Amino acid sequence: MPLLDWMYRLLRWFIGGLFIYSGITKLLAPQTFAVLIDAYGIVPDGLLMPVSVILPALEVLAGVGLLFDTHGSLVVITGLLLLFVAILGYGIRMGLDVDCGCFGPEDPEIEAFHGLRPALYRDMVMLTAVVFLYGWRRYRRVQTMKISLLMDTWLTRFDRDILDEH
Repeated sequence: MPLLDWMYRLLRWFIGGLFIYSGITKLLAPQTFAVLIDAYGIVPDGLLMPVSVILPALEVLAGVGLLFDTHGSLVVITGLLLLFVAILGYGIRMGLDVDCGCFGPEDPEIEAFHGLRPALYRDMVMLTAVVFLYGWRRYRRVQTMKISLLMDTWLTRFDRDILDEH
């Protein structure tokens, strides 16, 4: 069992870290990400900039939540992956020759395009990992941390550090 416990942690950290990295790279260049979103033709022009900021911010928050195993983060990650799979499937079905937009402007797939199928396969592998995470949580009866508990823990440590300084 310890091996599977570690696998649970490593998958959480890997997927969480990947979502954090992906979200941050897009937040650093929201205009570029908006152009990538526009290439799919599914978001109205007036919503391009809000989506190009909110979506990556959600990725970062969910990724951080998954790192700390907070309540609800895996649900958000699952929802985002399902959304990405649907959009990539749409792009492949429509024959779009666009970048997937997965990792912002520095994404190597941006140069070659034709990156929709590999991105779809990558997301499907991550969905498989997410299924394992759900299964392991259920099997081991893992209790995720409530965000309020996480904040209380951090604030308590912060208060303790301040008191120790004085």
